[in-house]
Parts: sequence; structure tokens; C-alpha cells
Amino acid sequence: MSATAPPATRRIAANPIPYWARDGRVDKSRAVFEQAFTELAQIGFTAVKADLPEGMRAAEYLDWIGGHGLAPSLSLFNSPFDETVDLAAEIERARRFAADQVALGLDRTMVSSVPLAARQARPAVGAGFDADRLERAIDACGQVCRVLAAEGLRPLHHSHVGGVFETEDEIVKLLEDLGPDVIGFGPDTGHLRWAGIDPVPFIARYADRMGGIHLKDVFADHLTPQARAAGLSYHETSATKRLWAEPGLGVVDLDAVLAAVPASYDGDFMIEVDVPSVATPYASNELSFAWAQRTLVRA
Repeated sequence: MSATAPPATRRIAANPIPYWARDGRVDKSRAVFEQAFTELAQIGFTAVKADLPEGMRAAEYLDWIGGHGLAPSLSLFNSPFDETVDLAAEIERARRFAADQVALGLDRTMVSSVPLAARQARPAVGAGFDADRLERAIDACGQVCRVLAAEGLRPLHHSHVGGVFETEDEIVKLLEDLGPDVIGFGPDTGHLRWAGIDPVPFIARYADRMGGIHLKDVFADHLTPQARAAGLSYHETSATKRLWAEPGLGVVDLDAVLAAVPASYDGDFMIEVDVPSVATPYASNELSFAWAQRTLVRA
């Protein structure tokens, strides 16, 4: 197999997160990914989030997923960007991450901010807001983004409940303070909606900075003020199987989301269902892929 990957060209991609994140545990072993790649390829996906196992070289990874008929799609660099982080170490980690991603043939990456303990305990409400911490986090994120860009990766902010950039005001401040020359935009429709942000106008607002997207749906169950007052943690909410929804089964207006995506968008459409609402990851991905074939072709 060739050790180069095609550029991003609006492929239907998948993040195999429900395979490696189960019951609050992370298992990114080769066997777990092998099952994920086999099943995703059987369903019809052609690209997967580039998640290089520890110690594996890019060429080996490309051969491995290529053997399943899959190509790498944009990945994610994640950091709390808070006082618990050694910034020099994070910058070096970002440099190594970028080298691997560029070796996979990728030119962009999501950048996200999780977890913060207070926001994992009380998700989607901006718990424990601290203006000074937000300023420090924006500065730290900017430094990491500049390193990623210098190594050949375009950084894209990826919204995520449970992190320092959780609410609309926090995300807007990050994007506005750093500006388009430092950070682009890679929204997650489900995380935006859970945080009380309508993804459609938000995507339209930053359409000229968009380089990636996670198409994610959510059920309405945990979006009401009463549900938020119940006090469930991030993981407890996810575990109910009534938060994340397969595309088209929840309340996110994904047709309007796709209409807001600019015609110039050259990235993939990555589908992500963190915790399937159905019995298995395979069944969840079948539903997601069938939706994508119907909806993305129409869009």
C-alpha cells in the first residue's frame, strides 16, 4: 500500500469512539481498532479519524487502515489548557502530534479543551467560570495552534462540553481573540446543541473559517432546564443513552446545518456518535451511514 493519503475531499468519515470508549474506560488497543475498521469498512465508510496507536509509525498505520479500504481523516489535539498543564510539555506534544498527522498526509486538525473537573461534574452550564483562567487558556491555546501551524497543520477549534471553551461566550472570545490567522473552526453540532448553542447560525457566523465538522445529533431529554438541574455528570448523562443520537433521530436540524456549510468547504463530513442509542456500535454506524448517503447526496 502507498504511504500517502489523499487530501480531504468531502468524504463520509467516522470517529470510532464507541468502540474504544465504553463504560467510562478507554481501550485503544490494536484489537479494538481492528474490529472498528473491519465494521466501518463493511458498512461503507471510506475514512476514519486518524488516531495513531502509541508506538505505531504513520506508514504502518496507513498500510493497516488502507488494508480495510480506509483513509485517515482529521484528528484532534486535546488539552485542558488550564493551570494543570505544563505548557512547554504541551507544546512539545503538539509538535510530535503534528509530525505524525502530516506524515499521514493530513493538513488540518481539530483542537479541543477537555476535561475540567468542575465541568465534567456539571456539564453544559459553564460551571466554575473564571475570567482569568479563560484568558490564560486562550493564550495557551494560541501558542499550541501556532506550533501546529508551523509544523504544517491548520488548527480548527472543536467545541466540546466539559472544557474551558464550553459556552457560546467562551468559544466566541477564543475565536475572536486569536483570530482567523491563528485558529479556524471545526464545529461539533451535538456539543454545541448540548451547550445551548444553535449550531446553524453559529456555523454561518464562522463559515469562512471552517475546515472540518463533526455531524452529531442529540436527543432532547437532557437539554431542558429541569434536566440540567438534575445534576448528572458528563459521563452519567452520556450513559443514559438518551443524550447522543444517531443523525436524524435527535433534535439537531442537520439539514439546516448542511445548508449553512459554505460551498467552498473542502473537508470531510465526520459522523460521531459517542454512545450509541441502539444495541451495538455496528448498528449505530449502519444507521449513521444510511442517513449520510441519503442526506449528504441531497444536500
